[in-house]
Amino acid sequence: MGGRRPARFLESGLVPDRLTLVFDADDTLWENNVLFERAFAAFREWLAHPTLDELAIRAVLHEVERATVVTHGYGTRGFLHALQVVFERLRERSATVEEVERIHGFGEAMLRGDLELVPGVVETLSELHTRHDLLMLTKGDVEEQQRKIESSALAPFFRDIHIVPDKDPDTYRKLVADHDLDPARSWMIGNSPRSDILPARAAGMNAVYIPNANTWELELAHLPHDDGVLHLSALTELPQHF
Repeated sequence: MGGRRPARFLESGLVPDRLTLVFDADDTLWENNVLFERAFAAFREWLAHPTLDELAIRAVLHEVERATVVTHGYGTRGFLHALQVVFERLRERSATVEEVERIHGFGEAMLRGDLELVPGVVETLSELHTRHDLLMLTKGDVEEQQRKIESSALAPFFRDIHIVPDKDPDTYRKLVADHDLDPARSWMIGNSPRSDILPARAAGMNAVYIPNANTWELELAHLPHDDGVLHLSALTELPQHF
C-alpha cells in the first residue's frame, strides 16, 4: 500500500516541525498476534477434534473471544481462558486440572514476554524521536504489557507510555487532554483500524495505518477514504513523511 500524505500538508510539501507521534505497540512495534497464532495451532493439534477443521475451530474461538474479552480483557490470560472455554464446549465436558495446565502451557512464550521487534523499529524510532515527541499507547493487561515494553528496550525513545484496558474515542480524548496536545498536530500510528485508526480520528487526531498480516480478526474494520489517514506499508517508511 503506497503512502498518501494528508491533503493539508500537500500545499507546502512539508510536515510542520515537532509533531506528536503516538505509537501502538502490539503488531506495530513488535510482533504479537503471531504468537497467539502459534499457540492456537498447537492447541488445535492437541485438541485433535475428529470432525471440525481449522476454520470451524477458529470460528468457535472468535465467538468465545468476543464474549470473554468483556470479562477477561485483552492479553494472554484472556486468550488462554478462551481456549479453555473452546475446549470444554467442543468436548462437552469440563477440562481436568491436567488439561487446564496443558492449555496454559500454550501461552508460556507470551507470558514470559518473548517478542520479536518489527524490522527497522530501532532505527526508525532513533530518527523520529530527535525531531518529534513520541508517546506509546498500548492496551491489555498492565503487567503483561510492562514485560513486553521492558523486553523491547524501546522505552527510552518515548516521552511517556500509557497502558490502557481498551482504546475508544474517549481514550484518545483523555490522552489529548492529559498531554495538552493539539489534535491536528498529533498522529496515532498503528495496525488496528478498530483500536488505533478509527477512534483516533473520532477524537480529532490524524492517523497512520500500517497493516500487519497477523492482525487479530477482532481488530479489523473497514477504513473509509479519509485524507486524515496516511497509509504506509511498513514502519520504516515513517521518516519519509515525518
